[in-house]
Amino acid sequence: MIGSAAGGLGLAAMAAAAWAVRGRSSTVFAPSVYRGTRGRRSIALTFDDGPSESTPELLRILAGYGVRATFFQCGANAERLPDVARAVSAAGHEIGNHTQTHPYLCFRNAAFLAAEVGQAQGVLTRVHGTAPKLFRAPYGVRWPGLGTVQAKYGLLGVMWTTIALDWKLPANRVVKRLRRNRGGGAIFCLHDGRQMQTNPDIGSTVEAVRRLLPLLLQDGYGMETVSEILCTTI
Repeated sequence: MIGSAAGGLGLAAMAAAAWAVRGRSSTVFAPSVYRGTRGRRSIALTFDDGPSESTPELLRILAGYGVRATFFQCGANAERLPDVARAVSAAGHEIGNHTQTHPYLCFRNAAFLAAEVGQAQGVLTRVHGTAPKLFRAPYGVRWPGLGTVQAKYGLLGVMWTTIALDWKLPANRVVKRLRRNRGGGAIFCLHDGRQMQTNPDIGSTVEAVRRLLPLLLQDGYGMETVSEILCTTI
């Protein structure tokens, strides 16, 4: 019985640790949000891992519907494609920090966390002319020490209400998944890049957004940036 109880406590501790690291509502290691105001009939589209060579096509679709979104850009990708990166903010979209090279942050020391976030913050500030105020950890993985780094740069962590799985699902399933989880204040996570890949195939993402936007607008939802959906002036 004692062994069983101890085993149960061990499993509970492991589950709690896993939630602290990856739970969408976890704020254990750093301030973070995963949805906006529920009473606000709006949805925030967010895009990670960019910019990529296909980001301009995504921008054209968003512009066609007059939609503004939030793009969590990787510093290394912004350095590789500065004109594409800059086109995102020039179109009125919000920019967030997604680290320099998109690593897992777990089991990393404080110096590594500070370098990844700090280097990206410097790159994105130079490219866009203003410092990001939002941060999304790659893979949604947070770690001890991240809170100190976020505080240094004035960054609020942003998780998601629903992740699209658009790197592995076809467009029709992405649309079905996101539309099923629509709701006031929802933050949807998609990707306009694929980590550090050059010229990645984001065709599923582009097509999903092309199909999804008219459906969400038809359903009566507005499209806002993360800062807007949080009803804040970040």
